[in-house]
Amino acid sequence: MNSDFHYYATYCAALIAGYTHEEAQDICYSAQLVDHCTRTWLKKIGGPGSAATTQLQSELISARTDTAGLQDITRIWSSFHFLPRDLYAEVPYGSRRYKNKFRLICGPNGDLLKKTIQIAGRRNTLQAVGIAMHVLADTWAHTYFAGTPSLVINNTDYNFYELREDREGVHRIPVVFGHNPAAREDPEKRAYTGSIYQAEENSIMNLGHGRAGHLPDYSFIRYAYAPSWDRYDEIIKDNPHDYLYAFAQMVYAMKQLHDESDVFETDTYAWEMIRPYEDRIRNILSIRRTDDSKDWEALGETLSGKTIRPFSLELFETEYLSSADTPETLLASAPGRFFTAALDQKAMVVNEMVRSGNTLGGRAISVSDPASYEKEEQK
Repeated sequence: MNSDFHYYATYCAALIAGYTHEEAQDICYSAQLVDHCTRTWLKKIGGPGSAATTQLQSELISARTDTAGLQDITRIWSSFHFLPRDLYAEVPYGSRRYKNKFRLICGPNGDLLKKTIQIAGRRNTLQAVGIAMHVLADTWAHTYFAGTPSLVINNTDYNFYELREDREGVHRIPVVFGHNPAAREDPEKRAYTGSIYQAEENSIMNLGHGRAGHLPDYSFIRYAYAPSWDRYDEIIKDNPHDYLYAFAQMVYAMKQLHDESDVFETDTYAWEMIRPYEDRIRNILSIRRTDDSKDWEALGETLSGKTIRPFSLELFETEYLSSADTPETLLASAPGRFFTAALDQKAMVVNEMVRSGNTLGGRAISVSDPASYEKEEQK
């Protein structure tokens, strides 16, 4: 998903769930920060590198693809963007390594989602809520892809179609991906960009939904494609449907967190709470464009009667650097609370992977404090 959903739609969901304007701003700031908190940025402000929640293209290009390097990539992407649905999934064929990669395939309503919401509740900060909402939303957008470099899991083939519906029925329109990352995407011209095919199993070109480009991150699109992991049998992805469910589940999850309830049930949605806004939300999700920020922003400002501040990394930087007197003041700042919650989330996912017998994310780690985590992660 992009900033239109992670920032503005998350703000709207937080308001509906019962948070104030100021609280909703803190939540959506942290939800969006997940897409910006790289080691490069953390180094710039003196933050803990182990709290990275994403990687720049430049970082990925220079990343090692030996065992340790792949584990580092997997820790980040599986923890925050491609949360595995079932670490114990039955896989009837393939090597142990293939089965472990298959079990990292992302999807909604898995056991790790429940644990994600629970640790946000235990941490009990708005920053932890924001991180959890980013993870939750991405389980819907990134379904069928895995947060580890893998041709055998994440590759697609030339049978890739957008599904367009009109009065005459549903039309299958071939999607051909370009490979220029600087090219502007245009839904009307079906100009989309995907990663270049690389036959090397562990190439970073085969990370996540790179082979499918940005299509999983656009709310308007319905598409059919043949994933490699399913022996190239076709599946259909309906983003307008999935994004609506993601929004309704965010409202439910945040309602539980706001009320300090320790109950979170998977496959549960706040349909009644969003009913007054459902038609407007469906309309936002269905418009053919790559960025819905303005419409989500307008809905949010209608709900709160307040102006939503644009996302700005500089605000986090200023607050973190101005809190640098002692370790205690750093950890008490909003960025410090974000880093701590990020460490919690990453440790939970890796520990659950290890518990399942899956070592693709590395070894079990402790987050008693960021310094000890840093040492463990580097081993």
